[in-house]
Amino acid sequence: MRTNIEIDEQLMQAAMRAGGFQTKKETVAAALTKLTAQHNTYQKLLKLAGKVEFEPGYDYKTMRLNHKK
Repeated sequence: MRTNIEIDEQLMQAAMRAGGFQTKKETVAAALTKLTAQHNTYQKLLKLAGKVEFEPGYDYKTMRLNHKK
């Protein structure tokens, strides 16, 4: 689909460098793909709300402290 949009040139150049893209088209396509994938993942996580059960003795604070070491 052909679409004309104004995109900040500095932002586009930064995105092209960050992703290693050669064209604006592939940069925009990658950004849209990533956005939709993140949204889909977020929706799946929301569906898990209240459905995950933890072990009774599970202490996430201790786990975080041990992980930082």
